[in-house]
Amino acid sequence: MTAIDFIPFVERLATVSGEAILPFFRTAFALEDKNVGGPFDPVTEADRAAETAMRRLITQTFPSHGLIGEEFGSREAEADYVWVLDPIDGTKSFISGLPLWGTLIGLLHKGSPCYGLMNQPFTRERFYGDGRAAFWSGHNNGNGEKTTRKLRVRPCHGLERATLMTTSPRLIPQDLRPRYEALEEKTRMARYGGDCYAYCMLAAGHVDLVVEAGLNVYDIVALIPIIEGAGGIVTSWDGGDPAQGGAVIAAGDKRVHEQALEFLKTK
Repeated sequence: MTAIDFIPFVERLATVSGEAILPFFRTAFALEDKNVGGPFDPVTEADRAAETAMRRLITQTFPSHGLIGEEFGSREAEADYVWVLDPIDGTKSFISGLPLWGTLIGLLHKGSPCYGLMNQPFTRERFYGDGRAAFWSGHNNGNGEKTTRKLRVRPCHGLERATLMTTSPRLIPQDLRPRYEALEEKTRMARYGGDCYAYCMLAAGHVDLVVEAGLNVYDIVALIPIIEGAGGIVTSWDGGDPAQGGAVIAAGDKRVHEQALEFLKTK
């Protein structure tokens, strides 16, 4: 099977996860802090309900496939095909009633991201790609009909013209933060917040750089095929493979990526 063969199934996963999440959004629900004593790391009933629904469907349909999920851990993570799930990326926005969150559904084939989808069920948007092409589907054309368009990053000649996004500079470890701050100082504009939405806006050609650190594998795997399919580039801060998370940079233009790495990589 190829990544294309899995597209209808990924769409089903997006639908069932959205159905599990939306009844909780902008309502009163149970909330826990997964990192008591450290930086606030919330998890909700919606996170767990959505991941449970997706894991059940994957296990029923592809019992030999592996699973990596934010809420319920890993199973058969060395399998040829491994599903990587983040039921709500952007939980802090979710609990604040802001629609800057999404469900990340990624697929690894022999350790490499081969397909990814970000689903935002509240705005009824989906961003998806296979590393060769990427697309957006939604309903914002004014007449309520669903439309689809190809995603493409925008050109940017240099950092002085670049719009940079990060979820929050405070989430970047202190030993790495001076590098980020030096980079931000060189850009035209920086915007905070967005989580997975920031990467999708890069793929759609609205921003030029996304820089994060401390990511987990489920935070990034689904986004890599979307960005690369739109013509962008995603690496670690040292220019290596970003698929395991950590310190990650995504750029729409190779020139900006190269300039940003000069600030971010180990000297």
